[in-house]
Amino acid sequence: MNRLLILGTALAALFVTPAMAQQPTKLLNASYDVARELFVSVNEAFVKQHPGVTVDQSHAGTSKQARSIVEGLEADVVTFNQSTDIDFLAKNGFVSKDWTKAFPNNASPFYSFPSFLVRAGNPKNIKDWSDLARDDVHAVFPNPKTSGNARYTYLAAYAWANEAYKGDQEKIEAYITKIFDNVPVFDTGGRAATTTFVERETGDVLITFEAETRGIVKQYGADKVEGVIPSVSLLAEFPVAVVDKVAQKHGTEALAKSYLDFLYTEEGQRIAAEFGHRVSNEKVAAEFKDQFPAIRLVNVDDVFGGWNKIQSEHFASGGTLDKLYGSR
Repeated sequence: MNRLLILGTALAALFVTPAMAQQPTKLLNASYDVARELFVSVNEAFVKQHPGVTVDQSHAGTSKQARSIVEGLEADVVTFNQSTDIDFLAKNGFVSKDWTKAFPNNASPFYSFPSFLVRAGNPKNIKDWSDLARDDVHAVFPNPKTSGNARYTYLAAYAWANEAYKGDQEKIEAYITKIFDNVPVFDTGGRAATTTFVERETGDVLITFEAETRGIVKQYGADKVEGVIPSVSLLAEFPVAVVDKVAQKHGTEALAKSYLDFLYTEEGQRIAAEFGHRVSNEKVAAEFKDQFPAIRLVNVDDVFGGWNKIQSEHFASGGTLDKLYGSR
């Protein structure tokens, strides 16, 4: 009887142990360039709730990240800063076509907007988008052809100009061209542009997400740089999605969903707010209200007619961005 019991236990182990060993414990999150510190904290908190799980990160401009996934980067989830890059993954069969319905707020757990960072004391007195076209102001932001961050900057400047010049295309395009002419160097991503501005001390104003400007001030000190909120800016949502094709291959669908769900929890929202993002959770938003100045935000639907129209009119080959950016 004992021999039979031992044999039965051994046979059971043969079937159970491999299954247990195959339980997914690792995720790869492909994210945007300036989100490194945010996701270090997010991952640490998530792993505490899921002992034994590892979350690895990949950071770059989101358009580059999307192409890398199609070309073989096996990311289980994406946390991007531009929906068109997730749409690109959906068109290539990597993400569900109705990905915006998989999570609340059109699958965007937090938001920000293009904002300004200037030298301490604001020596050039840079206050609003109009100042970026002055002859004595050199703006720093990455290449809008490779960086979602910079595309938001381009669109926010365009939205301001559209109001200021009452839709006069000639004046709008002259304004955008002048801004491009004033940029001393176009880096490929947001973090590189931050390095150019802060550490290399190039340029008079850095345009990047408000969340990034707040982090830079915290890191380098208010005696070196300070943030400036323009009169109006463009709502920048940060969409997320499970990369279904990869997650199914890895068997990580449930874990990947749990990871993105965590971003909407009170703890996840608080981490996002601590790193300068504006959040939708009312309790957390109220806690951080005094840290976030009021600003008028416009959105891509109202100004540009939606992302599909932006893609075809501005970002497609031969579109407005190509025309104005030229061969820089």
